[in-house]
Amino acid sequence: MSDDVLSPIPVARQGGGMSLAELALAVGGFGIGTGEFAIMGLLPQVAGDFSVTVPSAGSVISAYAIGVVVGAPLIAVLAARFSRRNVLLVLMTLFALGNLASAVADSFGLLILARFLAGLPHGAYFGVAALVAAGMAAPNQRARAIGRVMMGLTVATLLGTPLAAWFGQALGWRAAFGIVGAISLLTVALTWLYVPKDKPNAAATPLKELGALGKSQVWLTLGICAVGCGGMFTVFTYITPALTEVAGVSLAAVPIMLSVFGAGMILGNIVGSRLADWSLLPAIGLALGFNLFAYVLFYFTMGNPLMAAINIFLIGGGFAVVPGVQTRLMDVAGDAQTLAAALSHSAFNIANAIGAWLGGVAIAAGYGWTSTGLVGAMLAVAGFGIFFTSVFLENAPARRNVGS
Repeated sequence: MSDDVLSPIPVARQGGGMSLAELALAVGGFGIGTGEFAIMGLLPQVAGDFSVTVPSAGSVISAYAIGVVVGAPLIAVLAARFSRRNVLLVLMTLFALGNLASAVADSFGLLILARFLAGLPHGAYFGVAALVAAGMAAPNQRARAIGRVMMGLTVATLLGTPLAAWFGQALGWRAAFGIVGAISLLTVALTWLYVPKDKPNAAATPLKELGALGKSQVWLTLGICAVGCGGMFTVFTYITPALTEVAGVSLAAVPIMLSVFGAGMILGNIVGSRLADWSLLPAIGLALGFNLFAYVLFYFTMGNPLMAAINIFLIGGGFAVVPGVQTRLMDVAGDAQTLAAALSHSAFNIANAIGAWLGGVAIAAGYGWTSTGLVGAMLAVAGFGIFFTSVFLENAPARRNVGS
């Protein structure tokens, strides 16, 4: 079958079961999530192999994040006129090559370059995958379809990252990147087999995609993500010392606690998807309110292991905001859906950078490891402010009509 012929697009089934196409896309999310986070537990090995300090080794994480932020809008604009299925195949192939190159890099500079290249397809992949999943779903099940694709990312935090880190510790950090490369190649095969072929959108142009940047609601929705999600990273970045020094958790039990965080993300993804299909804007507002509650609870109740586990689970559940924000971007982007959907993952990585930086500032100022909870709460409040601004501006024409 030629690429210019459409295969039948399966409509989402009643009951919301995962299709093989969605499974293929979720496996890609699993590989990306594993590759992004596994390195965090392997930095000492990387530092030892290249004779650099651990903080210097952390630049490989920064290089990946910069790749995500740069690659998402750039690739989305350039890929506007191509078949989305083919774009997914190319993106996951590039991700595989970036991780395999990371596994064989023979100098620290080459490793940083390989991590940057691996980050380039990240945001565009999730953006295009979300559009494909939503396009296969019934109108009232779009967020759940997106959530099923994002499930791969959340499962990575529960299983993929700990397993890759374990293999990396047993076989060397290069093995972790090799495993991620293999998962990526598996995704290419599954995408080829199960994601329906689609015609390129002849009306799409890079200029139309860039039109998303002129829409205030696109920027406001991205702001909700970049600011409102920052608290998750504020807390998670410094969670190990908070667990060991405040909650009294042994270092050996930290991986179990991190798995609890992953379980919270999975449940948050499921609940957030269903709420977004029920009523999109209220779902986003509820998720932001839940985050605010979780961060405040973290600050006041991290004094024992049981409450620590509950807090970590709830903070992971804050991922509930993501399916709603992704769906909202599709609604407000008009003809520029590819760019808008990809930019949400740039915004998520900006949230990572902002959250980690502000948390570090609070800790360095002497406010303690749990102060990250209060910083996260302030970011959640700021996210609320952006959310209410978005809703206010959207409803302004209706208010004018009533008043006239």
